[in-house]
Amino acid sequence: MAGLDESTKIPTEIKLHQKSRILEVSFEGGERFELSYEFLRVFTPSAEARGHGPGQEVLQVGKRDVAIDRVEAVGNYAIRPVFSDGHDSGLYSWDLLYNLGLNRDQLWQTYLDRLEKAHASRDSADHPAVASAGAHGACRKH
Repeated sequence: MAGLDESTKIPTEIKLHQKSRILEVSFEGGERFELSYEFLRVFTPSAEARGHGPGQEVLQVGKRDVAIDRVEAVGNYAIRPVFSDGHDSGLYSWDLLYNLGLNRDQLWQTYLDRLEKAHASRDSADHPAVASAGAHGACRKH
């Protein structure tokens, strides 16, 4: 997390759309992004998913139906979503949210490619996450 500086884009509004499972975030200057709950959960910045260095990432699987139960403000620089699968340790700073929105399509395609390579699925929340470093998922794509 880079922290706030004069170049940090600050959200002007954050809305949860529970039916469509979309977090809508609007920024100063009029930019607006729609990020699915699944996308946010898959790209959590928490150490349990990202690891503590390159090659320690854990591929997040089975998150298609995850919901966000609530969002908590963290100071004036981030939010902490509380996900329906119990995950609540990711702090989404303003710069992270902006970059996730800006790069959403490319990030999502890279994630789908990693899932396919690991023979893992977005669908089954019953399976543990898959270690990124050459591991093969226990679940198969449907």
